[in-house]
Amino acid sequence: MTRCDALPERALAILLADYGLSVRWLPEAAPIPGSYWGEPEAGLIGGELLIRPDTPVHSALHEASHYICMDAERRTVLHTDAGGTDTEENAVCYLQCLLASDLAGYSRPQVFADMDAWGYHFILGSAAAWFAGDSDDARRWLHARGWIDPAGRRIVPAAAISQAATP
Repeated sequence: MTRCDALPERALAILLADYGLSVRWLPEAAPIPGSYWGEPEAGLIGGELLIRPDTPVHSALHEASHYICMDAERRTVLHTDAGGTDTEENAVCYLQCLLASDLAGYSRPQVFADMDAWGYHFILGSAAAWFAGDSDDARRWLHARGWIDPAGRRIVPAAAISQAATP
C-alpha cells in the first residue's frame, strides 16, 4: 500500500488545488478528524483533506474525489461521511483512478493495486478490470457533470468547481 509520505512534497496539494480542496498534513500518530474508516485513512471536513504520512494514497484520492463529485451545498456541511448514491460512489472510484495518473510519484497501476489490496470489491474481480470493462455508469455520471470528456479523460477545472454536480 503506497503511503502519502512516498509522494513528492506538495504533490497532492498541487493536484487538488484546481478543485478548491486543501490538504492538511497531520503528525503520524495523530487522530485524523473526518476519517470515515478511521486512521490511517484520509479525513474530509469541508474543503480540507486531512492526511498523515501513513495515510494510503488511494484513500486520499478517494476522499478528494468525493469532494470533487459533490455539489456546493453538500460541501458546506461536509464532515466525515460524503454520502451520495451508489452511482456517485462508482464515479468517485473512477475519478480517483484518473487522478492517480496525474499525481506526481503515483500511477493508475499503483492505485489499482492499492485498491485491490485494501479490499475494494468489484464484480469483475479487480479495480483494473472494473475500470476497463464495467465503469460505464461512472463515466456517464462524471461526463454529465463536466468532470470528464466523452473519451473518459479528466477535465481540469477552470471555473468547473462552481458548476460541479449540476447535471
